[in-house]
Amino acid sequence: FLLHDNRSLKGKRKVVRSMVDKVRSRFNVGIAEVGANDMWQRIELGICAVGNDTRFIDSSLNHVRDFLDSLYLAEMVDSEMEIFST
Repeated sequence: FLLHDNRSLKGKRKVVRSMVDKVRSRFNVGIAEVGANDMWQRIELGICAVGNDTRFIDSSLNHVRDFLDSLYLAEMVDSEMEIFST
């Protein structure tokens, strides 16, 4: 995600906290900031879901991604998804 009007790490932390709290309250997934910690205009989030049906996991992660994009707190510029199965 990109924060266009942000000027500090404090502002970034506020946006990240809002995004993480909203996802945690709505979805049954793990979410955390995983990169770009010292860059105040960039947010990298990692989201994890565990289950035994890959279609369900794929759908859940797509819903989370769409939800984050619909918050309009930051501009989504890239998204990658990887599903592991055993």
